[in-house]
Amino acid sequence: MTAYIIRRVLWLIPVLFTVSVITFVVMHATPGGPFDRDSEQKQINPVLYQRLEQAYGLVDAAGNPTPIWTQYLVWASHAIRLDLGPSYQFVDRNVSDMLRERLPFSVRLGLQALAFAVIFGVPLGVFAALRQNSWVDYLALFVATIGIAIPSFVLALYLILLFAVNFNLMSVAPTQLQYETQILPWILPTIALGVTPAAYLARLTRTSMLDAIRQDFVRTARAKGLAARVVVSRHVIKNAIIPVWTVIGPITAGLITGSFIIERIFGIPGIGRFFVEAIGARDYSMIMGTTLLYAFMIAFFNLLIDVTYGLFDPRVKVEK
Repeated sequence: MTAYIIRRVLWLIPVLFTVSVITFVVMHATPGGPFDRDSEQKQINPVLYQRLEQAYGLVDAAGNPTPIWTQYLVWASHAIRLDLGPSYQFVDRNVSDMLRERLPFSVRLGLQALAFAVIFGVPLGVFAALRQNSWVDYLALFVATIGIAIPSFVLALYLILLFAVNFNLMSVAPTQLQYETQILPWILPTIALGVTPAAYLARLTRTSMLDAIRQDFVRTARAKGLAARVVVSRHVIKNAIIPVWTVIGPITAGLITGSFIIERIFGIPGIGRFFVEAIGARDYSMIMGTTLLYAFMIAFFNLLIDVTYGLFDPRVKVEK
């Protein structure tokens, strides 16, 4: 087990390297720069403009553009030491510090949305499979289809309009202090972000349950006279949950780092909100830092899922 985990961790090195190179090249190939994104900044004093580019390593002392591979090597040498460099958008702010400050908000939102998705999605899929072709099944499929079809940002706007504007039960734009000290402001963003994965998990659980119910070991268990409740809990659900557990890893990483639209709508001070602003501002350091963090989380949660497979299926053994 230890050797397997070490090998998987070492594989993170080429993965993160590839992601960083592709992101760096595409980012610098995009027209525009961090200091010329609007008319006001285009009118900046040319001398000051050049000094800014020199300070951030975009040009050399003679004013010539620094080769992109040189810029990458400089950035990578600092990134190895977990120094992601200064932000181009926020003066005197380091990207590593900003991510450290804002990541807890995104993690909390993502984990709450994941809990919502699992608590509502998995049982819905189980009940639908156990009542196949009944009104329960049709209702569950209808709800799941609606949940997948409605984008999270559209649902977020409807939730705000309904509960914050019409019923005045919640604040339209909670402050950072409210997010830090209260639970109520988190309810609407959690639902808006968690509905789509909940609907997806419901459909996947239903499909996995129906496939497990038709297996020979289930028919054998029933032939032995086991109660239906025992067959479902010990045999059907335990095997049907494996495909669901497989997608939990990517879903978790996506919810934690991919909630930038929801964060923008509800004013949550997470990393997604800054990532959106960084793209528009050509904040190279923030874009690189957020992208690498997302890639790391995808790899980490996939590793976590692979290691914990044995908890659901004893037949799955980690190769030594």
